[in-house]
Amino acid sequence: MFVQTENWRDYDPFHAQKLDVFRKSGNSIYRIATMMHELIKEKVTIEANPDNLKVFFQEMIQMCLWGNATDLSLLTHMSLADIERLQTVEKEAQTARQTFIMRDDQEAAWNQLKDTVNGRVDFVLDNSGFELFTDLVFADWLVTSTPYVSEVVFHPKLIPWFVSDVTPPDFAETIANLSDPAFLQSSPTPEQKEHLDELTRRLKQYVESGVFSMSVPLETPLGGGNLGNGANFWTSPAPYWDMKTYDRKLWEDLRESSLVIFKGDLNYRKLTGDIQWPAWTPFTEALGPLAGSFPLLSLRTNKADVAVGLDKDKVKEIEEKDSKWRVNGKFALISFSARQ
Repeated sequence: MFVQTENWRDYDPFHAQKLDVFRKSGNSIYRIATMMHELIKEKVTIEANPDNLKVFFQEMIQMCLWGNATDLSLLTHMSLADIERLQTVEKEAQTARQTFIMRDDQEAAWNQLKDTVNGRVDFVLDNSGFELFTDLVFADWLVTSTPYVSEVVFHPKLIPWFVSDVTPPDFAETIANLSDPAFLQSSPTPEQKEHLDELTRRLKQYVESGVFSMSVPLETPLGGGNLGNGANFWTSPAPYWDMKTYDRKLWEDLRESSLVIFKGDLNYRKLTGDIQWPAWTPFTEALGPLAGSFPLLSLRTNKADVAVGLDKDKVKEIEEKDSKWRVNGKFALISFSARQ
């Protein structure tokens, strides 16, 4: 609606909320920056034992998976402590959450990635703020610490389609805010501050050199400006299984990717046609014609009814324990579909 006006076309009604939640994520951001500092420091050890990369890959996936839990549509009444609890990424917390991952295709995704050399990974983005930060950290690890990836492309939405969606202005602003020592609500140690500065400098360098890029120009305004209709596919009414029909150029471009990571609940719903399939329907069946087009990894915490690729007995067991498992954001799916 705002995009159709003359004076409000660049207005994001959710911008202040996005910034507020991101600002309150300081403690978690500093912890992750320190984790990345330690990983980079241990790169020689990782190279000496490539099997370690698999462990870190799984850590990164879980960080991105549970980063998706900080969705503004669910955080309207949460305190700072509640937000920090959702953002906890330490190994103990991840191990505890393992029981809430109802489908886990991490092994298949790893097998896809480890056979890649200097490949490209695409992120179809979901929430701005802390979740986007975890996506950037995952991308940073892929290109800094592994031989598998040399390029990462981020796909934003041209409008804030569902509250906290990443738009092109959000992408640029996120890295800028990380560079502002006064932005985050936190009291870091000098070491933590240096670790975040180190990470932010690297993110900036990757953006400036083109290692990181967006699927649209970095300066794209809200609404897309004069971009063609193809850039609007992510917010069109079409389910993603119709990508080849409605945006063949996008479909062909993603076929060049080594791995396309779809973040979040809304992207998951669009991948599966937002149909209330029986939960034990195979993931590839729910993807329809999109299945096999490119290596596809969906990371999603459950906030809507649709869920597929699950074991029938496990669904029954979970239903008895928590009847709201489809919608309360406590449970998650890691779903992979290979290229065919």
